[in-house]
Amino acid sequence: MRNSSYRRSLAGWALLAWLTGLAHGQIFLNSTGKNVRLVGTDEAVLEAGDPRTDLPCAVVHPKPVLGFDLRFHARYEVTVPMRELAGAENLLSVLFRVTPLDAAGKSSDTATYFVQKLRVPQIDEEAKGDALIEGSFDVGEGKFKVEWLMRDRAERVCSDSWEAEASLPSKDKEMSLMIPPARIAITEPEQFRDEPPVAREGHDGLAVKVLVNFAPQNARSATLQPFDTSALVSILRSISRDPRIARFSIVAFNMHDQKVLYKQEHSEKIDFPAIGKALESLKLGTVDLARLANKHGETEFLEGLLKTELASQRTDAVIFAGPKALLEQNVSQEALRGVGPVNMPVFYMNYNLTPQTSPWRDSIGHAVKFLHGIEYTISRPRDLWYSVSEMVSQIAKHHSLRASHPAGGQ
Repeated sequence: MRNSSYRRSLAGWALLAWLTGLAHGQIFLNSTGKNVRLVGTDEAVLEAGDPRTDLPCAVVHPKPVLGFDLRFHARYEVTVPMRELAGAENLLSVLFRVTPLDAAGKSSDTATYFVQKLRVPQIDEEAKGDALIEGSFDVGEGKFKVEWLMRDRAERVCSDSWEAEASLPSKDKEMSLMIPPARIAITEPEQFRDEPPVAREGHDGLAVKVLVNFAPQNARSATLQPFDTSALVSILRSISRDPRIARFSIVAFNMHDQKVLYKQEHSEKIDFPAIGKALESLKLGTVDLARLANKHGETEFLEGLLKTELASQRTDAVIFAGPKALLEQNVSQEALRGVGPVNMPVFYMNYNLTPQTSPWRDSIGHAVKFLHGIEYTISRPRDLWYSVSEMVSQIAKHHSLRASHPAGGQ
């Protein structure tokens, strides 16, 4: 039985938690594999490639998985008996290198090295269970060899090596991934980092408004989980990377709080750091008594959002995104008719990891259907890639028709 509190503590200092970003301190030792200066014993362990258990450990390394960010995430888990770490403070030094393999399984001349120091607090000699350390790195398609070691202050070594293969199914080969084949990258440390510049189409480019409901998959959850924000941010990033879009209006809101958290109007790029900062104010575990007294407050909030945000004539499309929003009462058809004629395409990117358990249309979906919009279910990374490609193509087509027949857009 693992000591769960210590497991959480040590995992917090570990390398990369699964799809959630970089833990503090992990760095590239060298990104080319040349002129890397290693301690002689570490180099010998890596070159030998044989498992070592001077420091008892067990290493598990699942197959790399494609995330919503369209990057393959390769991870590992290491368990160490607590009794092996008991006593005074310890220091665990983790070093591993990742090398691309060719079709014949031969290593290339270029390796990527990662290193991290993990400080272990004093542990009682009677401590039971295992400590867990998690790590991750990102890759493009291809095969890779991983040579990994961990050393403690007593110079005991735990080491292992394995091969990791990242591949798309044949039906998904046209997907554009964020990392080229046979390339290795550090997992991005910050979900709300700035997006690199995109060469856009300028004055003839599209303008879109995106309304994102930043809420957890589990409506009863008191926190917004990292994998939820990762998926929602990935939806925004996928939209922002399309060069056909030149202007963005963003509305970040939370249905439960009945609150708009952040707005950005008609900008050339999405301000991801500002969205991240705005989400810090979100407190899902609290209950406002005034909201509690109004049973239909969420419905009224959604109705007001629709009326306000669909009235704009400066955009080519409105896109809703978020998890299922199953309200006690949907916005009435009478209220939706009051939104007025919507002379632009409306879309809903419904982030739903388990659509089979919740197949019915939610309140946003009902409104989008009434407005003759299109709903996409985003359960896997391929859903995100294909839906954005199709959606932007439809927006571009509508934009061209409206430009060639201005009277039809009035």
